[in-house]
Amino acid sequence: MSAAQLRISEIFHSLQGEARSVGRPTVFVRLTGCPLRCVWCDTPYSFSGGQLMELEALLDTVRSYGARFVCVTGGEPLAQPECIELLQRLCDEGYEVSLETSGALDISKTDIRVSRVMDLKAPDSGESHRNRYENIAALTPNDQVKFVIASRRDYDWARFKCDEFDLVEKVSDVLLSPVHGEMNPRELAEWILADKLDVRMQVQLHKYLWNNEPGH
Repeated sequence: MSAAQLRISEIFHSLQGEARSVGRPTVFVRLTGCPLRCVWCDTPYSFSGGQLMELEALLDTVRSYGARFVCVTGGEPLAQPECIELLQRLCDEGYEVSLETSGALDISKTDIRVSRVMDLKAPDSGESHRNRYENIAALTPNDQVKFVIASRRDYDWARFKCDEFDLVEKVSDVLLSPVHGEMNPRELAEWILADKLDVRMQVQLHKYLWNNEPGH
């Protein structure tokens, strides 16, 4: 039995608010800690604190919800090395597993069965210099790339990166998400349509349902 421990901010059952499995009942495992400080971050409470949990106890909690989908998120989950084992164990148990990661840390050691939802940080995040472009070579058609858009500058940057790295052909979905409460989603939608981009625009469903309350 593994003695691995992870520091956990919260585990909860909700509807997936983003990405390919949006709307699906999902268990969220939010790991504590993140080396980035994006200006629009909506989970700063996950930067510190949390509770140490043994891996087996964590898995028991996930099982108790009876869901098919599990999302490992943060913070930045990969800041904890034990995250790699957690992802593998979840896949071994037959869950549909996604990982939400900033793109600043190496993703290559994660289980190939995991759908990695990897950010590329646009300029207005304040952290675009942290993008680890080496990760792009490790992406597969099971993965997704997300751009959080706060301005026209961010949008143009994202469009350029899609072309530069041929992202639409490399992953299952390229996701463009307006910063909630700061950018008009309709404006982003109109830009995408005008440029005929083959991307998926998303709004954060959970924020419309629960106003970004913790545990949702």
